[in-house]
Amino acid sequence: MLDFLALPDPAWLQTTFLILDYAIKIIAVGTVPEGRKPAASSAWLLAILVIPLVGLPLFLLMGSPYINRRRHRIQQEADTHIRDVQREAPDFPDHWTLTPELESIIKLNRRLTRLPAVTGHSKGFYTNYHEAIAAMTAAVDRAEHSVHVEIYIVSWDTTTEPFFRALERAVQRGVKVRLLFDHVGSWKYPGYWTLGRKLTRIGVEWHVMLPLQPWKWRFRRPDLRNHRKMLLIDGHTGFIGSQNLIDSSYLLRGNRRRGLNWVDLMVELTGPVVSSMEMIFATDWFAETNEALTTEDIMAGPPVPLNRGSSTNVLQLVPSGPGYTTEPNLRLFNSLAHHAKERLVLCSPYFIPDETLLESVTTACYRGVRVELYVNESSDQFIVSHAQSSYYRALLEAGVHIYRYPAPAILHSKYMLADPDTDNAVGVLGSSNMDMRSFGLNYEVSLLVAHGDLIEQLAELTTRYQERSTQLTLEQWSKRNIVLRYIDNVMRLTSGLQ
Repeated sequence: MLDFLALPDPAWLQTTFLILDYAIKIIAVGTVPEGRKPAASSAWLLAILVIPLVGLPLFLLMGSPYINRRRHRIQQEADTHIRDVQREAPDFPDHWTLTPELESIIKLNRRLTRLPAVTGHSKGFYTNYHEAIAAMTAAVDRAEHSVHVEIYIVSWDTTTEPFFRALERAVQRGVKVRLLFDHVGSWKYPGYWTLGRKLTRIGVEWHVMLPLQPWKWRFRRPDLRNHRKMLLIDGHTGFIGSQNLIDSSYLLRGNRRRGLNWVDLMVELTGPVVSSMEMIFATDWFAETNEALTTEDIMAGPPVPLNRGSSTNVLQLVPSGPGYTTEPNLRLFNSLAHHAKERLVLCSPYFIPDETLLESVTTACYRGVRVELYVNESSDQFIVSHAQSSYYRALLEAGVHIYRYPAPAILHSKYMLADPDTDNAVGVLGSSNMDMRSFGLNYEVSLLVAHGDLIEQLAELTTRYQERSTQLTLEQWSKRNIVLRYIDNVMRLTSGLQ
């Protein structure tokens, strides 16, 4: 009478699981590589084939390289709008003469992002964390019409308090303040759960970027993040770089116990380049709010064009992210590596190159270029740190000079510089790390510098970083503990998923 309560035949159950296991693996081998780079395909296949019950759910949650259709449509519409607005603009200002190689790089960027190179003045080059926040606070206090903030991590703490009070004063003057910050990027830091209420209380219109809010039917891949860092004032002044709006310790108990403090770079700009930055902000604002910003929403009057002068820079904004299918930032970094003839400087807290960047950097060495890589002596992220370390031997063997910035500081500046002491000099700075996450998963914004004093300032900054750093040699690295080398190699398997 109780036969229906009998447990399933163990042999039948085992056969079912075996068939299911093989079916998952066979399907994965034929579908996962589609549209992916070999490194990413190998990493996902390894996870699925070795531990299918874990690897498959992770792949379904985070494996798609695409975002939802609405955001693709918004990006396409924005590209069309930018192309139409900039249709009559030349690739770079007419009164400038650039080398054919630089012209080629600028044309590449415009083809991929629709944005031409324009002029801009550097009004401040901030390498001190607190000075950067003070400068941004002062700029907000001068605002008359609009303040637009788009920063990955935002926290209201004792360090950033003056900035938020400046936003409050701006609102009281009648200035429209709009603020975007990344949902996942910010939520793990102290004070996040009261941040929104505080911003609302002072009159700031704020929204989280790429929110994970399934209860509001707002859910997407949790590893796709908006990593951009920009502050825009009245449509004529802009800040761009690597610094988040949070205390330099990032407030976490473990960071404070280790004495960690972040070292960043922010640049203050005026001129036509700020209009390009406003276009990026307007696109991201619309993606999160469905509100289309007009010129009147941004500035009180028309932008003032800059004439050629000793402090004028030729600049080109290069946005990138999942909405772009061509990885503009990766192609830009590769172009600069191939462009270098004498010296190539790379500074990134997270250097996990894909095959193309690793090849272009090591090829530069073999061409006789002096290549310098600036990284951290100690990282704040275990997996990323070991994955990065796994590339050091190949880089050192090719002749790359690796400089490690001393702990407990975390060198967070992100830039590349080619031939800074020649007429062929070119640089790029911004929010993008030189890792696969920044190339394909994060929304980033970079600033190409084709001419101007920003290149000299980046070169001087490099000298200061080198003076503080210690150089890693191949002999030293060859003596690395076998356990650490093993961990490096295991973590390298995740490189395609960083």
